[in-house]
Amino acid sequence: MKTAIWLYLFLFVAFFDLHAQYPILTPFAVSLGAAPSFIGLMMGLYSITHLPGNIIAGYGVDRFGSRLFIVFSLMAAGVILLLQSKVTDPWQLLVLRSISGFVLAFLSPACMSLLARITTDRVKQGKLMAGNGLVHTIASVVSPAAGAYLVAQIGFTTAFYLLGWILIGTASCALFFIREASAAERAEESVQGEDGTADNETGSEENGSHPFRSIPWLVYTLPVAMSCAQGILSFELPLMATTQEAMMTTGLLFSVVSLGALITLSMLFLNRLSPFMRSLWGAFMLALTYFAIAAGAPLPFYMLLLLLGMAKGVIFPALSSLLIELSGGVRYGRTFSILSIAFSVGAFIGPMLAGQLRNYISPYYIAFVALMIAVSLLPFHNFRPGSANAHFTRTG
Repeated sequence: MKTAIWLYLFLFVAFFDLHAQYPILTPFAVSLGAAPSFIGLMMGLYSITHLPGNIIAGYGVDRFGSRLFIVFSLMAAGVILLLQSKVTDPWQLLVLRSISGFVLAFLSPACMSLLARITTDRVKQGKLMAGNGLVHTIASVVSPAAGAYLVAQIGFTTAFYLLGWILIGTASCALFFIREASAAERAEESVQGEDGTADNETGSEENGSHPFRSIPWLVYTLPVAMSCAQGILSFELPLMATTQEAMMTTGLLFSVVSLGALITLSMLFLNRLSPFMRSLWGAFMLALTYFAIAAGAPLPFYMLLLLLGMAKGVIFPALSSLLIELSGGVRYGRTFSILSIAFSVGAFIGPMLAGQLRNYISPYYIAFVALMIAVSLLPFHNFRPGSANAHFTRTG
């Protein structure tokens, strides 16, 4: 449990640092002369360069452990922020953000895999994942407003420089304070996972059912849709900021979203419900809220953003618990690596579509459609021929 506490502390600092950039990157790019379509391209490339890092992390974390990947990711991201404070051209910023996307791709699967390995008890794993979401959310409540305030006080250059050194310091501390399972224990887990998979495949073939033990791909349509919608929101909100005062407002709006997530993450009784049902109904509520924004519902904008955050606070820990449940308790690195890949794909698609289509259709409507497709497909994630209702029995 001491490992979890240290990890939560480092995650808080890292997420605070990274989320502090949300409201300031777009105005910074605009100040360099970037057009909205270019900003959408930059955000999309940042996400798509996650993919090779996610793939490497998937196999590397299972084999070599999480600590070195966490340290490398934070250290490299800090160095890139130091370089980012010196850019004078939008193309330089695009290159640095693309590299940053690659190095930060190791962070999420490494951290979630380390948390999942702390215990084999499903209930405790669910609580650890909820704790991860809680730490992430608390950091993201305060950091966007703090980032905007920081830029207003000391400017873009000094702000990026300071944030870079914070990440480097966090990486140095993580190197000494994070502990994890030995190489022998990881190897044993990997062998058990392969044996378990083989046994399940053999049993499935004998019973005439589907021969594969792997997590159904339909499950990953939800993180793709969620990150697509989040990418659209992250693209649209900062474009409202044309002055330092507006930048502060944008930072506060991001904080409202995170505050909504904090509210539902604090409702610990939700953990008693099925991860599948929480994921499904949370995604449905998220889709309806994006539709309300696109349709111009007669509600205050900050209230709609609060509802967005509340829906996300239901989905994120539920989705992690669902994947742990479906993985059979092995190969956490690969499981969460594929989850990160799904998030990266969606985060690439969202800003790209928003940048190209925002003059023709509300980007928030695109977010609604993407989420409703995922909601429609998710109930079939455990479908097997001849067993049409299997997904309800397994997840209920």
